[in-house]
Parts: sequence; C-alpha cells; structure tokens
Amino acid sequence: MKVGKTGYRVSCINKSPDRNVATISPIGFDKDMREFSFEIKGRIAKAEVDDINRDGYPDLVIYVYTQGLDSTIRGNVIAISSEKNESVAPIIFPDIFDDPKLRVGYRGGDEFFLMEGVLVRRFPVYPADGSPRPANAPVTIRQIQYMVIPGEKGGSRFKAGRSYEYTKQ
Repeated sequence: MKVGKTGYRVSCINKSPDRNVATISPIGFDKDMREFSFEIKGRIAKAEVDDINRDGYPDLVIYVYTQGLDSTIRGNVIAISSEKNESVAPIIFPDIFDDPKLRVGYRGGDEFFLMEGVLVRRFPVYPADGSPRPANAPVTIRQIQYMVIPGEKGGSRFKAGRSYEYTKQ
C-alpha cells in the first residue's frame, strides 16, 4: 500500500485466532529504515494508508479483530505514523471501555474505515442492561469519528471526536 512513492507492505499469516506476528516493511523510506515485526492479539482483517496526522507523510492503519469467549467479534486499531519517511512511531488507539459515554451498549461488531483522514468506527448498540435485542427490532448503530492529536509524552494518539447514532432497518 502506497501513497505516491512511499508506503508499507504488511504481512501476517493470521494462523491463530488469538496471537499472530505482523511484519511491516516500509517502502520508499530512508535507507536505514528496515522492516520490523510485532505480536498482535487477534487477526488482521484490513489495512489502509493515509495521512491521518496531516504532516504530509503516509501513515498506516491496521484493523485487528478478536473473538471473545462469548463469540463476540471485537475490533482494535494499530496505527503507525511516518516520521518524515525516516522512522516510524505508534499512534495510540483508545480502549472504548475507558470512555463511560461511548461504551454504553457496546458488545463488539466493529467496522472501521478511513474517510478523508478521519478514522471512523461503527458498531451496533445493544440494551445497556445486557438483555438481548428484541427480534425484528430496528438496529441502532453508533458511529464515532477519531482524529489524531499529539500525545501527552510526545507521539500521537487518537481522540474520539464526534459521535452519533442512527437506526438501521
């Protein structure tokens, strides 16, 4: 995946549903920048390249999914920022359970995508009391838009911005 002449090659066998090793090979970076690997919890479903921190260099966003004991599929994001095509740094993605407002009704079923440099997360909202959704009831979808902002100790992180809900028949 490239933007112009720079980008990333992502490889992962995705053999285990629990743990895998992802290897990232930078393309068009400084000659000293070598490929690197790290362990992920889950399986990679998709990856995208875009300038999400608006610095003029391509960043990598990887969507990772895990299956819980309750068979619920939950998504997570691993993001890597290009530092002037000379090195890379992580962009921290927040755990939805750390946000008291956004976690209400969350049980997984995440869908992620990039839209004009903004990371969008969608998932179905369930009754807050833990009961199942009534059959034939319309499904409420929560959509959250995340922007990249500077982190407290350097680096970058995603911050939930606008969120809203809509009904899907």
